[in-house]
Amino acid sequence: MATQALPRHPIHRPLSGDCVATQALPCHPLHRPAEHLPCHPSPPLSPPSQSRQITCTTPGSRVRGVKLAVVGAGSMGAQIAQQAALHGMTVMLHDKAQAQLRKAAESNRGHLARRVEKGKLSQTDAEAALRRVVMITDLAGAVQHADFVIEAVFEDLELKCSIFRELDRVAPPDAVLASNSSTIGISKLAGETKHPERCINMHFFYPVLVMDLVEIVRGPQTSDEAVERATAMARDMGRTPVVLNKEIDGFIVNRILHAATQEAYRLLDAEVASFEDIDTAIEKGLNWPMGPFRLGDFSGLDVTYNARLHMYRTTGDERYRPSPQLEAKVKAGKLGRKTGEGWYHYRD
Repeated sequence: MATQALPRHPIHRPLSGDCVATQALPCHPLHRPAEHLPCHPSPPLSPPSQSRQITCTTPGSRVRGVKLAVVGAGSMGAQIAQQAALHGMTVMLHDKAQAQLRKAAESNRGHLARRVEKGKLSQTDAEAALRRVVMITDLAGAVQHADFVIEAVFEDLELKCSIFRELDRVAPPDAVLASNSSTIGISKLAGETKHPERCINMHFFYPVLVMDLVEIVRGPQTSDEAVERATAMARDMGRTPVVLNKEIDGFIVNRILHAATQEAYRLLDAEVASFEDIDTAIEKGLNWPMGPFRLGDFSGLDVTYNARLHMYRTTGDERYRPSPQLEAKVKAGKLGRKTGEGWYHYRD
Protein backbone atom coordinates (compact mmCIF):
# COMPACT_ATOMS: atom_id res chain seq x y z
CA MET A 1 0.00 0.00 0.00
CA ALA A 2 1.33 3.47 -0.83
CA THR A 3 2.15 5.54 2.20
CA GLN A 4 0.50 8.91 2.67
CA ALA A 5 2.64 12.01 3.07
CA LEU A 6 2.03 14.23 6.09
CA PRO A 7 0.77 17.79 5.60
CA ARG A 8 3.36 20.51 5.43
CA HIS A 9 4.15 22.40 8.61
CA PRO A 10 2.10 25.50 9.46
CA ILE A 11 3.83 28.68 10.54
CA HIS A 12 5.04 28.07 14.09
CA ARG A 13 3.55 30.05 16.93
CA PRO A 14 4.90 30.59 20.45
CA LEU A 15 4.02 27.93 23.01
CA SER A 16 1.93 28.79 26.02
CA GLY A 17 0.42 27.00 28.98
CA ASP A 18 0.73 26.51 32.73
CA CYS A 19 4.31 25.46 33.37
CA VAL A 20 6.52 24.46 36.24
CA ALA A 21 9.78 26.35 35.84
CA THR A 22 12.95 24.30 36.01
CA GLN A 23 15.59 25.59 38.39
CA ALA A 24 19.09 26.43 37.20
CA LEU A 25 21.81 23.99 38.22
CA PRO A 26 23.14 24.96 41.66
CA CYS A 27 26.83 25.05 42.45
CA HIS A 28 26.42 22.75 45.43
CA PRO A 29 29.47 21.69 47.43
CA LEU A 30 28.08 18.20 47.91
CA HIS A 31 28.01 17.74 44.14
CA ARG A 32 31.80 18.04 43.85
CA PRO A 33 34.34 15.32 44.51
CA ALA A 34 37.13 16.54 46.78
CA GLU A 35 39.76 16.36 44.08
CA HIS A 36 37.76 18.33 41.50
CA LEU A 37 38.12 22.04 40.91
CA PRO A 38 35.21 24.17 42.15
CA CYS A 39 32.43 24.68 39.65
CA HIS A 40 31.85 28.08 38.14
CA PRO A 41 30.18 30.53 40.53
CA SER A 42 26.55 31.32 39.92
CA PRO A 43 23.98 33.49 41.69
CA PRO A 44 22.04 31.89 44.56
CA LEU A 45 19.13 29.76 43.38
CA SER A 46 16.06 28.36 45.07
CA PRO A 47 16.49 24.75 46.23
CA PRO A 48 14.99 22.06 43.98
CA SER A 49 12.01 21.46 46.27
CA GLN A 50 10.86 25.05 45.70
CA SER A 51 10.13 24.66 41.99
CA ARG A 52 7.32 27.09 41.32
CA GLN A 53 4.22 27.13 39.13
CA ILE A 54 4.18 29.90 36.56
CA THR A 55 2.44 30.86 33.35
CA CYS A 56 4.92 31.20 30.54
CA THR A 57 5.38 31.64 26.83
CA THR A 58 8.33 29.73 25.45
CA PRO A 59 9.72 29.88 21.89
CA GLY A 60 10.02 26.60 20.01
CA SER A 61 13.18 24.74 19.10
CA ARG A 62 15.38 26.15 16.40
CA VAL A 63 17.05 22.82 15.65
CA ARG A 64 15.85 22.31 12.08
CA GLY A 65 12.71 24.25 13.07
CA VAL A 66 11.34 21.35 15.12
CA LYS A 67 9.22 21.79 18.25
CA LEU A 68 9.21 18.71 20.48
CA ALA A 69 6.77 17.57 23.18
CA VAL A 70 7.32 14.56 25.42
CA VAL A 71 4.36 12.95 27.19
CA GLY A 72 5.21 11.24 30.47
CA ALA A 73 7.85 12.52 32.91
CA GLY A 74 9.06 9.21 34.29
CA SER A 75 12.70 8.14 34.02
CA MET A 76 12.51 7.64 30.24
CA GLY A 77 10.47 10.71 29.35
CA ALA A 78 12.49 13.03 31.57
CA GLN A 79 15.77 11.92 30.02
CA ILE A 80 14.43 12.00 26.45
CA ALA A 81 13.43 15.62 27.02
CA GLN A 82 16.76 16.51 28.61
CA GLN A 83 18.75 14.82 25.83
CA ALA A 84 16.93 16.95 23.27
CA ALA A 85 17.49 20.07 25.36
CA LEU A 86 21.22 19.35 25.55
CA HIS A 87 21.22 19.61 21.75
CA GLY A 88 19.51 22.98 21.63
CA MET A 89 15.81 22.09 21.52
CA THR A 90 13.18 23.64 23.75
CA VAL A 91 11.00 20.74 24.92
CA MET A 92 7.56 20.68 26.49
CA LEU A 93 7.62 17.83 29.06
CA HIS A 94 4.10 16.84 30.10
CA ASP A 95 2.84 14.88 33.06
CA LYS A 96 -0.51 15.24 34.77
CA ALA A 97 1.19 15.14 38.18
CA GLN A 98 3.17 18.21 39.23
CA ALA A 99 5.04 16.09 41.78
CA GLN A 100 6.33 13.88 38.96
CA LEU A 101 7.42 16.90 36.97
CA ARG A 102 9.38 18.22 39.96
CA LYS A 103 10.94 14.79 40.43
CA ALA A 104 11.94 14.76 36.75
CA ALA A 105 13.49 18.24 37.04
CA GLU A 106 15.48 17.24 40.13
CA SER A 107 16.66 14.01 38.50
CA ASN A 108 17.81 15.78 35.34
CA ARG A 109 19.53 18.44 37.44
CA GLY A 110 21.47 15.70 39.23
CA HIS A 111 22.52 14.04 35.97
CA LEU A 112 23.85 17.29 34.55
CA ALA A 113 25.53 18.23 37.85
CA ARG A 114 27.61 15.07 37.59
CA ARG A 115 28.68 16.04 34.06
CA VAL A 116 29.72 19.43 35.35
CA GLU A 117 31.72 17.76 38.14
CA LYS A 118 33.56 15.63 35.63
CA GLY A 119 34.32 18.55 33.34
CA LYS A 120 32.16 17.15 30.54
CA LEU A 121 29.70 20.07 30.56
CA SER A 122 30.05 23.70 31.57
CA GLN A 123 27.89 25.16 34.32
CA THR A 124 26.48 27.68 31.84
CA ASP A 125 25.52 25.01 29.29
CA ALA A 126 24.00 22.81 32.00
CA GLU A 127 21.82 25.65 33.27
CA ALA A 128 20.73 26.53 29.74
CA ALA A 129 19.82 22.90 28.98
CA LEU A 130 17.76 22.65 32.16
CA ARG A 131 15.87 25.83 31.27
CA ARG A 132 15.01 24.45 27.82
CA VAL A 133 12.86 21.70 29.40
CA VAL A 134 9.50 23.31 30.16
CA MET A 135 7.33 21.34 32.58
CA ILE A 136 3.58 21.42 31.92
CA THR A 137 0.55 19.58 33.31
CA ASP A 138 -1.86 20.46 30.50
CA LEU A 139 -1.57 18.01 27.60
CA ALA A 140 -3.25 20.26 25.05
CA GLY A 141 -0.95 23.12 25.99
CA ALA A 142 2.08 20.86 25.71
CA VAL A 143 1.39 19.63 22.18
CA GLN A 144 -0.81 22.24 20.51
CA HIS A 145 2.09 23.66 18.45
CA ALA A 146 4.34 20.58 18.38
CA ASP A 147 5.88 19.23 15.20
CA PHE A 148 6.90 16.04 16.96
CA VAL A 149 5.42 14.26 20.00
CA ILE A 150 7.07 11.36 21.85
CA GLU A 151 4.83 9.35 24.19
CA ALA A 152 6.85 7.85 27.05
CA VAL A 153 4.38 6.60 29.64
CA PHE A 154 4.68 3.14 31.21
CA GLU A 155 3.96 -0.02 29.24
CA ASP A 156 0.18 -0.23 29.46
CA LEU A 157 -1.75 -0.66 26.21
CA GLU A 158 -5.00 0.90 27.43
CA LEU A 159 -3.19 3.96 28.77
CA LYS A 160 -1.17 4.44 25.59
CA CYS A 161 -4.30 4.06 23.44
CA SER A 162 -6.08 6.75 25.47
CA ILE A 163 -3.11 9.09 25.06
CA PHE A 164 -2.95 8.57 21.30
CA ARG A 165 -6.69 9.26 21.05
CA GLU A 166 -6.18 12.53 22.90
CA LEU A 167 -3.07 13.43 20.90
CA ASP A 168 -5.01 12.91 17.69
CA ARG A 169 -7.51 15.45 18.99
CA VAL A 170 -5.19 18.16 20.35
CA ALA A 171 -1.92 17.88 18.40
CA PRO A 172 -1.55 19.50 14.97
CA PRO A 173 -2.54 17.09 12.16
CA ASP A 174 0.97 17.23 10.67
CA ALA A 175 2.78 16.34 13.92
CA VAL A 176 4.55 12.99 14.07
CA LEU A 177 3.21 10.90 16.97
CA ALA A 178 5.91 8.54 18.25
CA SER A 179 5.74 5.95 21.01
CA ASN A 180 8.81 5.09 23.05
CA SER A 181 7.35 1.66 23.82
CA SER A 182 9.75 -1.26 23.73
CA THR A 183 6.98 -3.90 23.63
CA ILE A 184 3.86 -2.37 22.05
CA GLY A 185 4.03 -1.98 18.29
CA ILE A 186 2.70 1.24 16.78
CA SER A 187 0.05 -0.71 14.84
CA LYS A 188 -1.79 -1.16 18.17
CA LEU A 189 -1.86 2.60 18.76
CA ALA A 190 -2.12 4.16 15.30
CA GLY A 191 -5.70 2.93 14.88
CA GLU A 192 -6.73 5.33 17.65
CA THR A 193 -5.91 8.24 15.32
CA LYS A 194 -7.33 9.66 12.10
CA HIS A 195 -3.83 9.83 10.62
CA PRO A 196 -2.10 6.47 11.22
CA GLU A 197 0.49 7.39 8.61
CA ARG A 198 2.10 9.82 11.08
CA CYS A 199 2.47 7.25 13.89
CA ILE A 200 5.73 5.43 14.58
CA ASN A 201 7.73 3.66 17.29
CA MET A 202 10.82 5.53 18.46
CA HIS A 203 12.43 3.35 21.13
CA PHE A 204 15.16 4.95 23.23
CA PHE A 205 17.29 2.93 25.62
CA TYR A 206 17.71 3.60 29.33
CA PRO A 207 19.50 5.61 30.51
CA VAL A 208 18.74 7.87 27.55
CA LEU A 209 21.44 10.37 28.55
CA VAL A 210 24.04 7.59 28.12
CA MET A 211 22.74 5.07 25.59
CA ASP A 212 23.31 6.07 21.97
CA LEU A 213 20.81 3.90 20.09
CA VAL A 214 17.23 4.65 18.97
CA GLU A 215 15.15 1.95 17.26
CA ILE A 216 12.72 3.48 14.76
CA VAL A 217 9.99 1.01 13.82
CA ARG A 218 7.68 1.48 10.86
CA GLY A 219 4.08 0.36 11.31
CA PRO A 220 1.93 -1.04 8.49
CA GLN A 221 0.61 2.44 7.64
CA THR A 222 3.58 4.61 8.64
CA SER A 223 4.62 7.02 5.89
CA ASP A 224 8.13 7.42 4.53
CA GLU A 225 8.03 11.03 5.68
CA ALA A 226 7.32 10.01 9.28
CA VAL A 227 10.29 7.62 9.17
CA GLU A 228 12.52 10.36 7.75
CA ARG A 229 11.41 12.86 10.38
CA ALA A 230 11.91 10.38 13.24
CA THR A 231 15.38 9.53 11.93
CA ALA A 232 16.24 13.23 11.70
CA MET A 233 14.91 13.83 15.21
CA ALA A 234 17.11 11.06 16.65
CA ARG A 235 20.17 12.50 14.93
CA ASP A 236 19.33 16.05 16.03
CA MET A 237 19.24 14.71 19.59
CA GLY A 238 22.72 13.28 19.19
CA ARG A 239 21.60 9.67 18.95
CA THR A 240 22.13 6.92 16.36
CA PRO A 241 18.93 5.66 14.69
CA VAL A 242 18.33 2.25 13.17
CA VAL A 243 15.18 1.65 11.11
CA LEU A 244 13.05 -1.50 11.26
CA ASN A 245 10.99 -1.78 8.10
CA LYS A 246 8.69 -4.37 9.66
CA GLU A 247 7.04 -4.36 13.07
CA ILE A 248 8.16 -7.32 15.18
CA ASP A 249 7.85 -8.08 18.89
CA GLY A 250 10.93 -7.03 20.82
CA PHE A 251 12.31 -5.04 17.87
CA ILE A 252 16.05 -5.80 17.39
CA VAL A 253 17.91 -5.31 20.65
CA ASN A 254 15.32 -6.58 23.12
CA ARG A 255 14.55 -9.56 20.92
CA ILE A 256 18.19 -10.66 20.96
CA LEU A 257 18.71 -9.66 24.60
CA HIS A 258 15.53 -11.47 25.60
CA ALA A 259 16.75 -14.73 24.11
CA ALA A 260 20.03 -14.50 26.01
CA THR A 261 18.52 -13.47 29.34
CA GLN A 262 15.77 -16.08 29.14
CA GLU A 263 18.47 -18.72 28.88
CA ALA A 264 20.18 -17.20 31.94
CA TYR A 265 16.92 -17.44 33.89
CA ARG A 266 16.42 -21.04 32.77
CA LEU A 267 19.89 -21.88 34.10
CA LEU A 268 18.98 -20.24 37.41
CA ASP A 269 15.59 -21.98 37.67
CA ALA A 270 17.26 -25.32 36.92
CA GLU A 271 19.80 -24.64 39.70
CA VAL A 272 22.70 -25.00 37.27
CA ALA A 273 24.45 -21.98 38.79
CA SER A 274 23.79 -19.01 41.07
CA PHE A 275 22.71 -15.70 39.58
CA GLU A 276 26.02 -14.20 40.75
CA ASP A 277 28.05 -16.80 38.87
CA ILE A 278 25.89 -16.52 35.76
CA ASP A 279 26.46 -12.75 35.78
CA THR A 280 30.20 -13.25 36.25
CA ALA A 281 30.34 -15.76 33.40
CA ILE A 282 28.52 -13.40 31.03
CA GLU A 283 30.55 -10.36 32.05
CA LYS A 284 33.93 -12.09 31.83
CA GLY A 285 33.18 -14.55 29.04
CA LEU A 286 31.12 -12.38 26.68
CA ASN A 287 32.53 -9.04 27.83
CA TRP A 288 29.09 -7.63 28.65
CA PRO A 289 29.34 -4.59 30.93
CA MET A 290 26.57 -6.16 33.06
CA GLY A 291 25.29 -9.70 33.38
CA PRO A 292 21.55 -10.28 32.87
CA PHE A 293 20.65 -10.16 36.57
CA ARG A 294 22.68 -7.04 37.30
CA LEU A 295 21.20 -5.45 34.17
CA GLY A 296 17.70 -6.38 35.32
CA ASP A 297 18.30 -4.64 38.64
CA PHE A 298 19.56 -1.58 36.81
CA SER A 299 16.60 -1.38 34.41
CA GLY A 300 13.97 -2.45 36.96
CA LEU A 301 12.83 -6.04 37.44
CA ASP A 302 9.22 -4.95 36.90
CA VAL A 303 10.21 -3.68 33.44
CA THR A 304 11.97 -6.98 32.70
CA TYR A 305 9.04 -9.02 33.97
CA ASN A 306 6.37 -7.04 32.09
CA ALA A 307 8.33 -7.26 28.84
CA ARG A 308 8.60 -11.03 29.15
CA LEU A 309 4.96 -11.38 30.16
CA HIS A 310 3.93 -9.35 27.12
CA MET A 311 5.98 -11.56 24.81
CA TYR A 312 4.52 -14.70 26.40
CA ARG A 313 0.93 -13.49 26.15
CA THR A 314 1.44 -12.23 22.61
CA THR A 315 3.02 -15.40 21.24
CA GLY A 316 1.77 -18.10 23.62
CA ASP A 317 5.27 -19.57 23.36
CA GLU A 318 6.41 -21.23 26.60
CA ARG A 319 9.96 -20.11 25.89
CA TYR A 320 8.86 -16.59 26.76
CA ARG A 321 7.13 -17.40 30.06
CA PRO A 322 8.73 -15.27 32.82
CA SER A 323 10.92 -17.05 35.34
CA PRO A 324 9.10 -17.98 38.58
CA GLN A 325 11.98 -16.46 40.55
CA LEU A 326 11.71 -13.20 38.59
CA GLU A 327 7.96 -13.14 39.20
CA ALA A 328 8.52 -13.68 42.93
CA LYS A 329 10.92 -10.73 43.09
CA VAL A 330 8.40 -8.44 41.40
CA LYS A 331 5.50 -9.53 43.62
CA ALA A 332 7.68 -8.93 46.67
CA GLY A 333 8.41 -5.39 45.48
CA LYS A 334 12.13 -6.11 45.12
CA LEU A 335 12.59 -4.35 41.81
CA GLY A 336 16.33 -3.60 41.78
CA ARG A 337 18.23 -0.39 42.34
CA LYS A 338 15.14 1.80 42.54
CA THR A 339 13.83 -0.11 45.58
CA GLY A 340 17.22 -0.86 47.15
CA GLU A 341 17.00 -4.59 46.53
CA GLY A 342 16.52 -6.92 43.59
CA TRP A 343 18.92 -9.73 42.82
CA TYR A 344 21.52 -7.66 44.65
CA HIS A 345 21.31 -5.30 47.63
CA TYR A 346 21.96 -1.58 47.18
CA ARG A 347 22.76 1.09 49.72
CA ASP A 348 21.44 4.64 49.42
